[in-house]
Parts: sequence; C-alpha cells; structure tokens
Amino acid sequence: MQVRARAVLTGAASFLPVLRERVCGGTGGTLSARYCYSVWLRHLVRAHERGLNPLVHSLAELGPGDSLGIGLAAMLSGVAVYRALDAKVHAARERNVAVLGELYRMFQQRAPVPGDMEFPDVHPKLASYDFPCQILNDEVLEIALRAERVAAIRAALEDGNERIDGIRIDYIAPWEGFSLRAPASVDMVISQAVMEHVEDVAGTYRALFVMLKPGGLMSHNIDFRSHGLTRDWNGHWTLADRTWRLVKGSRPYLINRLPHSAHGDALEGIGFRVVADWRRGGQIIERSRLAPAFGGLSDEDLTTSGALMLSVKPEQFRSSAL
Repeated sequence: MQVRARAVLTGAASFLPVLRERVCGGTGGTLSARYCYSVWLRHLVRAHERGLNPLVHSLAELGPGDSLGIGLAAMLSGVAVYRALDAKVHAARERNVAVLGELYRMFQQRAPVPGDMEFPDVHPKLASYDFPCQILNDEVLEIALRAERVAAIRAALEDGNERIDGIRIDYIAPWEGFSLRAPASVDMVISQAVMEHVEDVAGTYRALFVMLKPGGLMSHNIDFRSHGLTRDWNGHWTLADRTWRLVKGSRPYLINRLPHSAHGDALEGIGFRVVADWRRGGQIIERSRLAPAFGGLSDEDLTTSGALMLSVKPEQFRSSAL
C-alpha cells in the first residue's frame, strides 16, 4: 500500500474532538537559531546571485510557525520592519528572545552558513557556505548590529511597538484580509516550505501581490514531496480523492498536492514576473499508478520534488490582473 498507515490513522484521529488539538496543533516549525540563520542566508545569497537586492527595508514572512527566527535574522541583516503572517497564532514572542541572542552572536562572528552536514534536507543549496561577506560586508553589519538597534529589535519583539530607526515587528494571525489594509507596504516576501500547505494558492499569491511594493521581490522555497505520508516521495499523486480525504481528515492544512507548474501558472496569471526557478529533481512515478486527478501531469511536474521560485512585482502593472 502506497499510503502509510500512520497517515490514515492520524487523519482519522483529527475527526475526534478529544484528539483534534493534539493532531492539528503543531506547525513543524523550529526555534533553532542555526536553522533560521541558514535559511535566511540561503535566500539572501540566491537572490543576490540572480542580480536582485535582498537588503531591503521591510520584509514579510509567510507562515513562520513557532519561530520568528528567519525574520529576526533578516532584521540583523538590516531589515527594519518585519511582518510575520500566519493562519493562526503559533509563535510566542518571549521564546524568540533567546533565538535573537544566538543569531546576534552568529552575525557578529560572521559564522558560516550551516550546510548539508547539519541540515541535509534544507533547501536551497549553495555553491559555498562561507559567510556572504560580499553582501553583508562590514559597513552593512556595523549599522545593522549596533547595540542600540539590536536592543530596539528585542524591545519590539517583546511588545510590538515601533522603536528607533523605524524598527517594528508585526505578528499578524490570522492574516487573511490584511493585505487590503496594507497595500504596497513591503519590499520582500519570503517563505520556507509553506506554499505546499496553503489551500488557496492563487488567492495567497494575489494577496501578497497587493502587499508588495512595485518592484518588490518574493522568494518561496516550495516542497512538492508527500511529506512522509506515502512510501514514495510522489506517492500522494497516486491517492484517489476519497483516500486523500481520509488522510487529510479535519486538519485545516496538510499539503495541497499541487505540482510545480500550478505555482508558476498562478504567479504569472496574477502579474508576477518569475525571474528564477531553481527546480530539484526526483525519480518519476509510473503514469499507470497516478490517480485520475493527476493523470495529466507533465513529466517535468512528476520529477520536480521542490523549487526555489523568485518572482518580482513589476514596477508597472495592470490592476485588472487582480
């Protein structure tokens, strides 16, 4: 059987009120400062490689989960305004204060980017895991790591109020509808293994389009694998809808099973310009095993296990695209 028994049992358990909170409560997020440091610097380096400027004033992170560490790493790189956008409240600010301290020490030391030996399953991969001093040079870090600025980040983390140099942390959960109240307000959006969990992918990209300033950048690392629900990495595309409903249960988010091309089509249909699309490969599955809903997937989709997709909101765009 392709689907794992534990996946079915967990989905079934989510229908029981007494077990629902235990099954649906976690996010899989991490409070590891080293992980957050590694993820942020990987996105930073990849954007820079494509000729984009990731040293921005304001950043929104989609789906931070339990940890605000990626956003805090961005703030220690010079970001002043960080917006954490989540579907429900997960993160506790006080738990992230310790993460901030660890991140600060790593930036002070210009620590190398934790690589495959420590995080073998983290993407995107880099050609070099040396500290990116070509981006975060001494001049940039001298300003970003000033004692009073770091103290302001910590104070904003604890109470959310704006501090010196415009330092601000907004934790918005649920964030549905927020983009209409804050149009064209952020320079960059980032997510790490989040978009494969979003139910309304097109609607989410549309909301982020509204929130981004013209010329703004999005960097999404997306995992198209089954997340261990099936024996094969792409086995979730063999499950009939009835079986999938049992696996998903009443959980508000699991994985959406959308392939790589669905994200590219949604981005371009809304008006984004995809400027880089680094895909990760995987072994193809026999077409005879695919569920009817996925029988039309291209060979490229069937062998794309993940991707880092960089896209830009054009400086000029037609509002009718929304």
